[in-house]
Amino acid sequence: MNKETFQLFAEYNVWATQRLDKHLAEMSDIDFNQNVGLYFKSIAGTLNHLLLGEHSLWYARFKHGISPIVSLDTILHTEKQRLLNELVQKAQHWVEFVDGLDDTKLKGNLTYQRASGTPMSLPYAATLLHVFNHGTHHRGQVTAAMTALEYQCPELDLVYMLAERYQV
Repeated sequence: MNKETFQLFAEYNVWATQRLDKHLAEMSDIDFNQNVGLYFKSIAGTLNHLLLGEHSLWYARFKHGISPIVSLDTILHTEKQRLLNELVQKAQHWVEFVDGLDDTKLKGNLTYQRASGTPMSLPYAATLLHVFNHGTHHRGQVTAAMTALEYQCPELDLVYMLAERYQV
């Protein structure tokens, strides 16, 4: 895995988050917060987990070398628009972070503490890939919930971003 691959994933993360945000802005607060059977119960709970995991935990580990000890179901925001705005805004941080990486860093290890406090040391590139895969996983859960609630959801496949970018 090279820097260009991670730049693509960081750009995709921004693109997918922005598309999801536009569709969720139309959702009622009742539907946004109701238990729809997701692991973190609601769309709001799932997006709070995504914000917490992607930014409060993983970004802090990669960028600042710190490992906050928090519960993975912590609710950071109860107001829908504030939560969506922060997800979109902070997705851009990954683009800037990845732009500053080099191959030496990508070939090394990331040493951190899990949310429980357990020490870990894992391959840097594979762990960074996990961050982007984690976001894709939870956005997929959210779009499934949107469909079940009879809302239109965006197409978030990477190939759609590529088609927009490289369409001739």
